[in-house]
Amino acid sequence: MAAPNPVNDRAHTAPPRSPREVAPELAELGDLTGIAPTDARDLTQVLLVRLAGLEEGTREYSYVRASLVELNLSLVRFALRRFGSHRESTEDLMQVGAVGLIKAIDRFETERGLEFTTFAIPTILGELRRHFRDTTWAVHVPRRLQELRLTLARAQDALSQTLDRAPTVAELSEHLGMPQEEVIEGLQAANAYNTDSLDLPAGPDGDGPGALAAKIGSTDERLGMVEDLVSLQPLIAALPERDRLILSMRFTEDLTQSQIGERLGLSQMHVSRLLSRALAKLRQGLEAA
Repeated sequence: MAAPNPVNDRAHTAPPRSPREVAPELAELGDLTGIAPTDARDLTQVLLVRLAGLEEGTREYSYVRASLVELNLSLVRFALRRFGSHRESTEDLMQVGAVGLIKAIDRFETERGLEFTTFAIPTILGELRRHFRDTTWAVHVPRRLQELRLTLARAQDALSQTLDRAPTVAELSEHLGMPQEEVIEGLQAANAYNTDSLDLPAGPDGDGPGALAAKIGSTDERLGMVEDLVSLQPLIAALPERDRLILSMRFTEDLTQSQIGERLGLSQMHVSRLLSRALAKLRQGLEAA
């Protein structure tokens, strides 16, 4: 049986340190969001080094990590300005950006000697882009086209500043080094990002009479009937006169087979056979056309 180790026992049972002991720099600061940017950057570097020496999951680790998040929320607000206005609330987007900030804190390697902002801003932007890409499309499109839309949007911004006008498909294709067909596909996919209600007023400025839905055409099922009638005309003309008369009385005058038989002096069964034979000829003629 192994002998007890008093050193390990003391370490295991030692009480957790208070926040003041873990990060004395924070004791007198109060609200971390009001710290000047320069001071916040310097304190962030100190706390990141301190965090790297703490055990994950402990109270001390959580305290320093939460302090780093509070200290750098301004980075999230800065990243949000890159995306302009959106339909989602700023509070919801701040939460998404905060997730990116936490990921940056957890993944940052102090020994590499980088500025935290250099690493954090791209991580926060990436989290926001994934959120917009995956949750704000009005119509679901493949991930490839969602990413292509972002690439085209950046290229359009860059070329618009250079050319002082909107770039053409050919210019976008040359700038990005991709086929024009792929550029067109990405531009078409961008139309699925936002949709308008069909109840909106019609017109270019939304001030036209009536709703937009009233201006949208629909398939007229009667067009197919017109095509069938045009195709049937020569086939009906080729039928014997009696067959044409029976068809007219059945489908134009809407007479029953018994009523047709009374007019023509035929039995109902005979009329049924003649009608079936005429319809079969017409069907065969349409299928062969």
